[in-house]
Amino acid sequence: MYSTGAQAGRQAIVLDSILYLQPMKKASIRPAAESDISTLNQLVNSAYRGDSSRRGWTTEADLLDGIRTDESSLRAMLQNPAATILTYEADGQLIGCVYLETKTDRSGASTLYLGMLTVSPDAQTGGIGKQLMAAAEQVAREQGCRSITMTVIPQRHELIAWYERRGYRATGETRPFPMDDPRFGLPKVPLSFIVMEKVL
Repeated sequence: MYSTGAQAGRQAIVLDSILYLQPMKKASIRPAAESDISTLNQLVNSAYRGDSSRRGWTTEADLLDGIRTDESSLRAMLQNPAATILTYEADGQLIGCVYLETKTDRSGASTLYLGMLTVSPDAQTGGIGKQLMAAAEQVAREQGCRSITMTVIPQRHELIAWYERRGYRATGETRPFPMDDPRFGLPKVPLSFIVMEKVL
């Protein structure tokens, strides 16, 4: 089960039970700490950018050059009192993460924004992404959020289909891609975001 506790002034989510990915392989989900930043930076960029990302199906290498994130951006995420990064560890190795931030929607209701869902290219298709999504939904419910929202590049058809199988639907809203901000990568083609939502 999950329990909550204070960590760095925000709600911390701890996985009390031990999950088993494979025989002899223990895994857990916990909030990221400052000491994880370097590892998170390497993990996220390896899953989304460059040749290493092509080993997995989450690659954006055909759409974007540059980086997916950097250490200063990750540090700012951890310092945001409304946000956390959940990490997934197996046998002491950090191989997955997801960014969560509590926001207020146009109606004034609380919603949980989900982003940067990442699984190491060498560990994809093993159910880790599903477990991180389940943990995110547990966080949302514990914080009284009515929904989870995310933004997705519309060219990512396989990813959109994966989210749809988990109950997420396109809202019809689109948002501009930060084309001139290298922290988000260097687009090879014109890009935008669609907004997806799951009502809890």
